[in-house]
Amino acid sequence: MTPPPPPRPDTSTSPTPSDPAAPAAPAAPTAQPTGVGGRPRPLTEGRTGGTVGHPDRPRVTELLLSAFAGHRGVALPLGALTLLTGPSGSGKTSALRAYEALARLGGGAELGETFPEPGACVPERSRADAQRRRGFRIGCTADGPEGPVRLEVAVQAEPGLRIVGERLTANGVVLLETALRDPGRRTVQAAWHTAGATPVTRAPLPDDRLGTALLPLRVAGKTYGQRRVLAAAEQMVVALRSVFPCDPRPERMRDPVPTGTGRLLGGCDNLADVLWRTRAECGRRHALLVEAVRAGCAGPVTDLLAEPYDTGHLVRALLDRGDGTRTDLRRLGDGELRYAALALVLLTGPGVLEVDAPGEVPAALQTLTVLADGLDRALDPGQRGELLRLAARMCERGHIRLVGTVSDASWAVGVSGVTVVHLDRD
Repeated sequence: MTPPPPPRPDTSTSPTPSDPAAPAAPAAPTAQPTGVGGRPRPLTEGRTGGTVGHPDRPRVTELLLSAFAGHRGVALPLGALTLLTGPSGSGKTSALRAYEALARLGGGAELGETFPEPGACVPERSRADAQRRRGFRIGCTADGPEGPVRLEVAVQAEPGLRIVGERLTANGVVLLETALRDPGRRTVQAAWHTAGATPVTRAPLPDDRLGTALLPLRVAGKTYGQRRVLAAAEQMVVALRSVFPCDPRPERMRDPVPTGTGRLLGGCDNLADVLWRTRAECGRRHALLVEAVRAGCAGPVTDLLAEPYDTGHLVRALLDRGDGTRTDLRRLGDGELRYAALALVLLTGPGVLEVDAPGEVPAALQTLTVLADGLDRALDPGQRGELLRLAARMCERGHIRLVGTVSDASWAVGVSGVTVVHLDRD
């Protein structure tokens, strides 16, 4: 069935779903969100700047999976460096998929582009309602200068893909709310906080885009209430954008590649092209990369570089061993290639990675979030330890965050700054 839309501000009870197995309506914001299994969310990060007690760089601190794939009523706390762990089938990959989808919607992407297979997002045992509708619900909490702001989105997947409800709240106040009133129209009815002569402004919004991302184009900002709505929406959008899903594919990294933009792809296929660009751009960062690669690759390493190959239209990546020997990256093992690629991601930024960086936001207020599925895949114990310590150092600075999935996180115990979230197979 279609998940019920978020309740209106003056509604005392949420709609009751006709399917008893359907997840409950999203809970109202609370002062202390809970983590997996109802445990209190750990406050693992120091907060400085912005509003007292809150960070000046907006960041997503909680992922809400009210009804998504195998998740029901789950709230995942997210720190600067978060490892999602659990057995196969516990939903680690689907959690990252939900985060990526929210990021794409926050960047203005259409619903069909964001969910190419929406049926796979619907909880498996969810039953259709009388109109044969089924759907899913996701959301998140973003902390920043405006304090915690929560976004909840209800999506109809069947029979047609559309947003049927959205709610943006801050400090218990509903700032934006949308609901599907007429199934025959490709719009939802939106109402946002005004706090002027008219307490609430109502207008239609398209049902294939996130309303929160459209608010800066629709709200004038003339009243205190409107400015509050705009500030909360902008905080959420900035927190969601600049997400880089990364899953290095060694089988695609070994061959020479054409020179191009020098922006790293999510599969790191064009690693050689990126090295061709970045080695000369920032000597300090490149030195740090070489140091990291030296710690995770077999044999001596004095440099990591790229050079023209064949006719000059292609480039290949090499390890300089320091004794006149250069090792083509195609000779490296899968673990060494994944380790080198992930180290490059952690040591670069939006200007090098293929991400949607919000250009209208000052760089000092931006935070890049890397989503790494199978962070420890193919890595030996030494490589994964070195990579985690590198990630912890980079995330501590506040400009980069990392959410990765691992099958077992026991090796991460004792590393400062790491938030481990355990998922259970239901």
